[in-house]
Amino acid sequence: MNYSEDPNKQYHIQVGPGEVGRYVILPGDPKRCSKIAKHFENPVLVADSREFVTYTGYLDGVKVSVTSTGIGGPSASIAVQELVNCGADTFLRVGTCGGMQKEVMSGDIVIASGAVRMEGTSKEYAPIEYPAVPNYDVLSAMIEGARKIGAAYHVGVVECKDSFYGQHSPQLMPVSYELENKWQAWLKMGCLASEMESAALFIVSSFLRVRAGSLFLVVANQEREAMGLDNPVVHDTEMPIRAAVEAIRTLIKSDKSEAAQ
Repeated sequence: MNYSEDPNKQYHIQVGPGEVGRYVILPGDPKRCSKIAKHFENPVLVADSREFVTYTGYLDGVKVSVTSTGIGGPSASIAVQELVNCGADTFLRVGTCGGMQKEVMSGDIVIASGAVRMEGTSKEYAPIEYPAVPNYDVLSAMIEGARKIGAAYHVGVVECKDSFYGQHSPQLMPVSYELENKWQAWLKMGCLASEMESAALFIVSSFLRVRAGSLFLVVANQEREAMGLDNPVVHDTEMPIRAAVEAIRTLIKSDKSEAAQ
């Protein structure tokens, strides 16, 4: 059922079939969409609805888009499902995260090879035993993109949660015993960073048989802060955006080559 006033548009994102490319960059912040769109050729604002802002343009002559998802798994899953309904099939999340391991520095890029499903959205799609992992081609393209731009990057598992302040002030929460114990478990297991969307993105994409991957700017690292180590706060997302753009270019090239065979 479509609840939209315009039956040709998806209810939440207000985008219709043909208005987006198959390749879509997914930031959280709607204000970041115009910044990302500047990397496209001839970008056009397609829709601005709720937390979902969409621009469509071209990279190397191929239609591509950017759609913001807001914060967290629920809105990210809505965006992906509705974008798939409009013809998209490849999603690159560009977000921010907090570093967890000592070597993960502010300003670095983290590329997710998997995500801990410590959130609620993915559980309404798949049993908890099913792993949240990116598409291999997208993951490889992101790694190549980070290398191309000369960024410092890390590849590994990230932790996804629903509560920002549950991470940063767990001792204040009634379930502090669970939050603090699990945080220590994720650290011991080598989780690189904490963020809020990738688990839902990976699970929904697996269910819909589409491709997805995630990379992030490390804003800061609370573990380094606790150790008394250097821990500046970094907000400039240009490096991960450039890495994602290069990743799309790689995917466009490989997809064309595969289609020609």
